[in-house]
Amino acid sequence: MTAILCLLGIAGMQAQTKPVYLDNRKTIEQRVEDALSRMTIEEKVAMCHAQSKFSSHGVPRLGIPEIWMSDGPHGVREEIEWDAWGAAKWTNDSCTAFPALTCLAATFNPSLSHEYGVAIGEEARYRRKDILLGPGVNIYRTPLNGRNFEYMGEDPYLAGRMAIPYIKGVQENGVAACVKHYALNNQEVWRGHINVNLSDRALHEIYLPAFKAAVEEGGAWSIMGSYNQFRGEHCCHNDLLLNKILKGDWKFDGVVVTDWGGAHDTKQSVFNGLDIEMGSYTNGLSSRAMFGYEDFYLAKPFLTMLKKGEVPVSVLDDKVRRILRLTFRTNMMPDRPYGRFVCNDHSTAARRVAEEGIVLLKNEKQFLPISTNQYKKIAVIGENASRSLTEGGGSSTLKVKYEVSPLDGFKQTFGADKVVYCKGYSSGPSMYGRVIAPKENQQQLFDAAVKAAKDADIVFFVGGLNKNHQQDCEAGDRITYNLPFNQDKLIEEILKVNKNVVVLLASGNAVAMPWLKDVPAVLQAWYLGSESGNAIANVITGKVNPSGKLPFSFPVKLEDNAAHSFGKLSYPGDSTNVFYKEDILVGYRWFDTKKIKPLFPFGYGLSYSTFEYGKIATDKKTYGQDETIKVSFTLKNTGKVDGAEAVQVYASQPKASVMRPAKELKAFAKVFLKAGETQTVALEVKVKDLAFYNEKTNNWTVESGEFVLRNAASAADVKSSVSIQIK
Repeated sequence: MTAILCLLGIAGMQAQTKPVYLDNRKTIEQRVEDALSRMTIEEKVAMCHAQSKFSSHGVPRLGIPEIWMSDGPHGVREEIEWDAWGAAKWTNDSCTAFPALTCLAATFNPSLSHEYGVAIGEEARYRRKDILLGPGVNIYRTPLNGRNFEYMGEDPYLAGRMAIPYIKGVQENGVAACVKHYALNNQEVWRGHINVNLSDRALHEIYLPAFKAAVEEGGAWSIMGSYNQFRGEHCCHNDLLLNKILKGDWKFDGVVVTDWGGAHDTKQSVFNGLDIEMGSYTNGLSSRAMFGYEDFYLAKPFLTMLKKGEVPVSVLDDKVRRILRLTFRTNMMPDRPYGRFVCNDHSTAARRVAEEGIVLLKNEKQFLPISTNQYKKIAVIGENASRSLTEGGGSSTLKVKYEVSPLDGFKQTFGADKVVYCKGYSSGPSMYGRVIAPKENQQQLFDAAVKAAKDADIVFFVGGLNKNHQQDCEAGDRITYNLPFNQDKLIEEILKVNKNVVVLLASGNAVAMPWLKDVPAVLQAWYLGSESGNAIANVITGKVNPSGKLPFSFPVKLEDNAAHSFGKLSYPGDSTNVFYKEDILVGYRWFDTKKIKPLFPFGYGLSYSTFEYGKIATDKKTYGQDETIKVSFTLKNTGKVDGAEAVQVYASQPKASVMRPAKELKAFAKVFLKAGETQTVALEVKVKDLAFYNEKTNNWTVESGEFVLRNAASAADVKSSVSIQIK
């Protein structure tokens, strides 16, 4: 027999006199059924729970390998000890750090998302990982959420369109993307138990579409449940979310994995859609009596229920089929690529994402770009100019092969002899779940920074948040909308002695900007990974023309945000329940519909060039329910430099039987134009995507009548509109 994949030694409980070989010419489903038929009930149950911090059981007797997982989604995490959370201290596990997913979303460039996915997938494959825990597609509901930097913004359409190519890129390497956190994990405070209450409409229109796209169009091979509860059931074993919607409506054929420690009950874990239980309650050895791996809900308790006849074997077999299917797609795939690790191509991909994701928020009188010899003395101020921003943040912390800081980038670009650096403030070391006070004298740092600014020709203030607890970090939300560590006051004092100030904000969240009117230039620089300093320097000097657009709105003040406008029951809740009172009006839907002016709108971003939009047109005026609307308009680069513009198309229904937002994003594209060049932009909008979720019929409804399509540079910058009729 040719194409031997593995040796299967014993079938079922009966020893065989001859070894049995599995023919990899069979389809995956045939191979799954063949392997399943040879497994004992104990072997099947063992596959449903962890055996270490980041692996689950294989079947050694049959040559079926373990499944190894790694945190993402911005880089492959360093190796962790088998039974503890300490670093394994390997010398060959330093990765490439890619920009955080907020930055990827800000590129509005799906092809670049695919490049990102391929690169990180290659790194995961080289490190012999079978599941990469990412991407994250939870919706940006409040700027205080500690994990927003891991997600793709406030709009479900944007998040879905950007997640699909990422997933495909990762999985081309024989590594399963694990889309997280399903679902409604929109805050870190009380995340382990908070019960989310919201309408079916908000659930289906806002919080599920990106997951649905990841499954139905991205073909994701695994999904991670979230810690929180939804309607009284934890999401890692939630009948509605997992059985009815994910595996029923969406036909998901992959594996549902818990977030670590996200299972709470054996019966619910067994019957409510969970497949693999991962956990972190114990080191598995010395603390075994507390809750060792064999004590997990899908371990011995599951086996006991099966042997008592309390669970049909078919329930177990469904879980194992899914796990085997994932195995044959990954670590038992015959032609699985070998992967690559920390190579030039990955650095290039990381830098390109960073460059296209940086958002130019303000550029008064074309203050930027600046030439490398324009200023003789440059002050770089702010801890984030030199602090590693690939560390901290919780599970997404990275051990990187290299990291070019913003300060490094400025020195390399302008000359080290021209650059004077002052921290200005200190945030203290990063510690998961704790805030550790800095040791430095804050007043001395403050005073030294103001003095340096006074003596300089130009100031680059590199501040924002970092990945400390209660900033952009897992297991804790922010406690203020303003910049921490007295940065607002520091910027104000710097402006008193030097008006030539460029503010660069590293963060995965919106922040208040009380100093905005006095600063000539502001850039949202996210967490940019290994190539951070190079990308920033390239944008500052005009080597790269900025083209990033905001994937979420910046409110002027926190109370302008929809979740916060309804009081504490809407966020963060009463420690037991949280109520999404803003319903479907999340992000720009809230600002537009309620006519509240944001500080910066969704989809906003400036360029060193200018763009002229032609009038939007459609291929016809009347469409049926199953048709696709072809939208077109011209776009001209009217500036003097080459550039790219992320064009957006929004839809609205003026007269509907239910409340609908003022407009909703339905198409976008990244268009690259030479100076003076004109292109015709052609986009498509499916009529079915104009539907709302009908709570009376529990289904999607497209009503007959008038719809309006608008082309726009942002949610607040509509260029033209066209009316169509739906029948």
